[in-house]
Amino acid sequence: MYTYAHPIEDALENISHSICTLEFADQRPFYDWLLERLAEGGLLQRPLPQQIEFSRLNLSYIVLSKRKLIQLVDEGHVAGWDDPRLPTLVGARRRGYPAEGFRRFAERVGASRSDSLIEYSQLEDTMREVLNESAERRMAVLDPLRLIIDNYPAGESEECLAANHPLQPERGRRVLPFGRELWIERDDFMLQPSKGYHRLHPGNLVRLRHAYVVRCTGCEHDASGAVSAVHCEYLPDSRSGTAGADQYKVKGNLHWVSIAAACRAEVRLYDRLFAVAAPGARREGDPEGVERDFRDDINPDSMRVIEAWVEPSLRDTRAEECFQFERHGYFVADRVDSKPGALVFNRTVTLRDSWAAQAGPRR
Repeated sequence: MYTYAHPIEDALENISHSICTLEFADQRPFYDWLLERLAEGGLLQRPLPQQIEFSRLNLSYIVLSKRKLIQLVDEGHVAGWDDPRLPTLVGARRRGYPAEGFRRFAERVGASRSDSLIEYSQLEDTMREVLNESAERRMAVLDPLRLIIDNYPAGESEECLAANHPLQPERGRRVLPFGRELWIERDDFMLQPSKGYHRLHPGNLVRLRHAYVVRCTGCEHDASGAVSAVHCEYLPDSRSGTAGADQYKVKGNLHWVSIAAACRAEVRLYDRLFAVAAPGARREGDPEGVERDFRDDINPDSMRVIEAWVEPSLRDTRAEECFQFERHGYFVADRVDSKPGALVFNRTVTLRDSWAAQAGPRR
């Protein structure tokens, strides 16, 4: 009945080209024959619709089978049809993938009659490109470590300015409160630095973005021996944007947020749902005739939820607003759970493809 109804419905709805995947190629002779007979009988007007077939778009690291997607949802492997890890439109929207990203991706991949597997990284690269143009920049600390500037006056603060978008000055600047105690990333400090490490370690100079150059003087440890706070001194004549800033040449450049002004946020770090390029595909060494379960290839680290601190300009972020968190990637305010004062951000995509270098071990 579908084969019979398909051409008639296309004609009644004034479809010019019926675009189908290759499995419909065998039905095209009947499609054309039926339309011609109806036109000859005066029941349809020319021009008649044409059926054109092309190969299905297959992406690595995902499954597109509706049967398999239903399994993932019904068995609780994902949170629902709008889970940001699923290849659904509602999932992609919640992930923060922009519509323009899909348009560019489709233009670049094109249509073909040959079966092919498109690397998921191509889709991610296109999304990065679009978001790099559209997303304003913000600072967020995802793994916080306290930084104490010992020679900065206690109880005082000042305003630093940062561009909303480095390539679009017309978007203006935003205010970053700066004070004696800041949050920095935990991996921006090492007590015993490895070779080539240019961030904070005892005696080293680094620049705090949009603010001052600081010199690390030491650190504190908690009862377990872990570093709980880093101490430093700032150089008062090194403020960014002043003449004195140019006299200091440092290799490290750290992002930060003021502890007194920062906003707490839940951040969901989404990654690829599957750990292998072809989920469920037979691998070398598998017994002949035994079908692998695609669910065995689910990536256990496809989502991590952390508590982070973000700059105060994000306090009133509206759902679905997208930003680049400097040095981390692109993030979107969750369209379901995020509200002003109770922020929830989903990672859309990292700044760089982290899977290319790890493809061996992950497989």
